[in-house]
Amino acid sequence: LKLEMPTVNLDREVAVLATVPGVVQSLKRCAVTWQKLISGVLKEQLKKVPEGNGPLAEINLWRENNAALRALTEQTKLPEVQKVLEILQEAEPEFTGHLQIVLSDLKKHYMEAQDNAKFLSTLERHLKNLSSGTGVDVISSVIPSLLNALRLVWIMSRHYNKDARMVPFLERISWEISERVHRVVDLQTLFKQDTATAKKKITEAKNTLEQWKKCYFTTCIQVEESGSKRYWKFDVKSLFEKTDYMVSICQDLYDIFQVAEELQNIFIPELITVTENPKGVDELQREVNIVISPMEDLSFDPFRVENARDWAVVVEEFREDVVVEIVEQIFVQNLKDPPLYKNHPPVAGAISWSRSLSRRIRHTITLFQEEEELLASERGQKVQQKYLQVTKKMEEYEAQKYRRWRERAEHVLPLLLKDALLTLSSATEEPISVRKSVGFALNFSPEIQEIITETKYMEQLGLPVPEMARYVALQEDKYLRYTNKLKVMLSRYHKLMEMMSEAEIKLLDHHVKELWRILKAGHKRLTWKSVGIGEFIVQCTQTIGRLELLVHQIHQISEDISSKLQSIESTNLFKFPHSKNGDKCPGAKEFFDYVKCERAKDVEQLVRKYSAIPQLLIEVERRVAYTNSGKSPKLASCYAYWENRIYHVLTQLIVKNLQAFNATILANVPLLEIEAVLSAPEITLQPNDSEIEKMTMQSIQDCVEVTKHFVRWMHGTCIECPPQHVRVDEVVTFSFYSDVSQSPLVIEQAVLITQNIQKLLESLRKCLNQWNKYDQLWKSDKDEVLDRLAAEKPPCVVFDEHLQFYMTVTQEVTQWPLVKDEQFIRLQLAPLASAVQENAKSWMMSLGKLLNELAKEELLSLQDEIHVG
Repeated sequence: LKLEMPTVNLDREVAVLATVPGVVQSLKRCAVTWQKLISGVLKEQLKKVPEGNGPLAEINLWRENNAALRALTEQTKLPEVQKVLEILQEAEPEFTGHLQIVLSDLKKHYMEAQDNAKFLSTLERHLKNLSSGTGVDVISSVIPSLLNALRLVWIMSRHYNKDARMVPFLERISWEISERVHRVVDLQTLFKQDTATAKKKITEAKNTLEQWKKCYFTTCIQVEESGSKRYWKFDVKSLFEKTDYMVSICQDLYDIFQVAEELQNIFIPELITVTENPKGVDELQREVNIVISPMEDLSFDPFRVENARDWAVVVEEFREDVVVEIVEQIFVQNLKDPPLYKNHPPVAGAISWSRSLSRRIRHTITLFQEEEELLASERGQKVQQKYLQVTKKMEEYEAQKYRRWRERAEHVLPLLLKDALLTLSSATEEPISVRKSVGFALNFSPEIQEIITETKYMEQLGLPVPEMARYVALQEDKYLRYTNKLKVMLSRYHKLMEMMSEAEIKLLDHHVKELWRILKAGHKRLTWKSVGIGEFIVQCTQTIGRLELLVHQIHQISEDISSKLQSIESTNLFKFPHSKNGDKCPGAKEFFDYVKCERAKDVEQLVRKYSAIPQLLIEVERRVAYTNSGKSPKLASCYAYWENRIYHVLTQLIVKNLQAFNATILANVPLLEIEAVLSAPEITLQPNDSEIEKMTMQSIQDCVEVTKHFVRWMHGTCIECPPQHVRVDEVVTFSFYSDVSQSPLVIEQAVLITQNIQKLLESLRKCLNQWNKYDQLWKSDKDEVLDRLAAEKPPCVVFDEHLQFYMTVTQEVTQWPLVKDEQFIRLQLAPLASAVQENAKSWMMSLGKLLNELAKEELLSLQDEIHVG
């Protein structure tokens, strides 16, 4: 919006320009345009209404008015406009009258818009929180500060201090609050949420609506007490009719959810123990949801005042017969398998469940009876009659449940108390020393505990209980203490029996039979009415403890013996010497001598460990048979067991060592070395094949003969057999050697090693056979060859061929590898190569000498011929 400026030149004085007709006429036309523009703008702005029902729309309206009118007002203050007005006032005062009125109206409305926009902007932050806060709790916190700010506006503003302005603005705030609450309490989403969340939302919404009204009246009092002559005496109905109605709707919704929650609490999972019909529980849950499901699909908005009658009909139907019907349905469907509250026994739990249903409908009917008009109606009479029928069924159901339980308790409880404390877990009473699987089980009937629990809950329900049931219930702690101790005792007993082997059970036959004799009292003599149960538990526990200690001691000794046997079994009887000077390996004899020497040291250690075993067995004898002879008949089987273990350990000792030695032979790691030598006319090994094989076999034999140091025990004892004089000069010592040496496993390994050694030596012989290509060097008769050459006197080229051949042999030998590693043997070929070279050189020397003699002889013959000639 822009005022059109005059096109004439206004640089001269006002008085001068006022006398120029052309200038005056031009300015009058301009003034008429201004008047029309300003009047039109004022008319348009005054016609505008807020775009929306909320208070922020009214603030935005005044803000827009202020902006539009400020633009025009600022233009009227321009020097050029003011000079036009002065010229027209000077020239034609009567003409400017209407323009001045319009300008005055512009100023008045601009001042109002400016004042309203300024004061209402102080409310904007509160109103935005009211309009777009995250929840009704935010609205509740905004309302007090908003009304306080409104009070200040009422006192200080020049325009919003009248009913005509403030009442519509308060109505807009009331509308905003009701709309926010309406959005929060949306029935379509509310009934899909859990009951607790829905109730919380409804409560917050109701509190917010009530707070709005409460804070309003508090502000009214504050305005009056402030000394202001302008009180808040507004039309309360226009402000709170809708919000008060919404408060009543929120209360109805809360009551509906409260009823649904109470129905759910009859059987919600948190209160139920294990039930045999979980599907039935889910079905009941769905039925409760069906009760309130019509609320989700209402064809009208219950928060609108015009729908009050329709909503009242819905609530009335819910209150009158829905609750009674759903409770009856729950009761009928769950008579045989009622859902139980936590820790409730079957009968008392069923009665409690029935009574909770009864209380639910009684509460509903009580509320119903407060409405006399509803109660007096035909429908009300039907509902009340239905209520009486349902409660009568429940009372009959409770009475039947109680009667049957009482009869059962009076009949069964005396019989259950006559049961023995323990039962056999197998169908035999065969002695434990023979049959390890015999066990005991606690014989405390679960029905006793159930009767005790039922009795306690029956008394809580105010129902009389049988005297014996009350007496047993009073003894519950004692029975609980006995059963717990018996369970612990039996657990120790069975654990003890499990940790004992058949041999140990036989060894401890006397102690186990004593324990059996004590336990038998709990199986045969003692019942749950006996007075000696505590003493029986103590006696059993002490006997088990003594036997446990004895078994642990025997196990500890057995572990010590096993540790020694493990150490014996894992001993290395083939310890090899380390290589000297890096690649230098010991000779065969040195190698096997070292193994034998080290083995002798280890055997001493093994024998010491073996000799300690009888002392450990004597310690067992001392604890079990109370003797220390080493030949107790009670321990005969124990001696035999350990002697058999020793045999197997020694067998494994020899087998494992032979296996390790065999693996060493086959491995490509040289441990000893031998030489290839020329022993004309043959190339041989040093030491030779038979010597190497003999040393290997002797080492194997020495390994097996280690068992000769382990002397056998006399029959039925752990005492070593003394040497036996067979003849006068022959003494025989009984050892494990005769048995171990005949073991198929030992024989198999010894044969395997022998075969592998033979294969290895055969491989080495093949290597030596390659040198036979030079055997003419030592197999040919040198003197015979030289004599033949001397007689033939061949030309020098023949001698040259022979010399070249031997020279080639000498050089060729230097190209051969001088070391050959074959499995665990390193073959040194240097002595053989040196012998071949020496033989070749010897031939070369002999041929040279012969050639020299023949040449000398021919030279002398030539000299004779020269002299003769």
